[in-house]
Amino acid sequence: MRRQLPLALCFIAGTFMAVQYFIPHPVVQDSYERLLSWLQTLLAFAFLLGTVSLIRMHYHKIRNRAEDRGYSWVTLIGLVAMIGLGFFHPEHNAPGGWFDLVFQNVQVPVEATMFSLLAFYIASAAFRAFRARTLEATLLLVAACIVMLGRVPIGDLIYEGIPSATQWILNVPNVAAKRGIMIGVGLGMMATALKIVLGIERAWMGGGE
Repeated sequence: MRRQLPLALCFIAGTFMAVQYFIPHPVVQDSYERLLSWLQTLLAFAFLLGTVSLIRMHYHKIRNRAEDRGYSWVTLIGLVAMIGLGFFHPEHNAPGGWFDLVFQNVQVPVEATMFSLLAFYIASAAFRAFRARTLEATLLLVAACIVMLGRVPIGDLIYEGIPSATQWILNVPNVAAKRGIMIGVGLGMMATALKIVLGIERAWMGGGE
């Protein structure tokens, strides 16, 4: 019963959400809007569950004196400080307040540092991918060189057709590849949703049969 009830609720909810697109009756549409409002409540509980899980994980690291427990201390202190500034001093949420001061001077520089490091990883991956060892890699290398030259003023100075070629690459092969990827992602989402609704995929219940 502990597994049959969640599976039954998942099947009923999933089937209703799929069928309601084809039934424009007011009762069905009102039920659909009500379910969407319940979703916001579930999201609030999901945030609470995630916060509790985060605290428990880092608490156990500190309790077991893990080697990297210093990061856990920083995470918990930052979590408590931001929650305290946000809830107990709501007037500080205004621009220039303590909450905004900590966010602008801690969160924003950390994000900028992370994305700066990602730029080096992307450059390293591009260098490995652009080595012309195969026909596909050669085409990728030529297309990348044309696009890079077409996006800067020097490309027009080298040859006036480079900006037009760049725009064609972005509008035709690039858009076609994007649409192919999106269609693949959509089919994958439909297959995964069907597996969950029909009870074939049960990892969301904690795994097992």
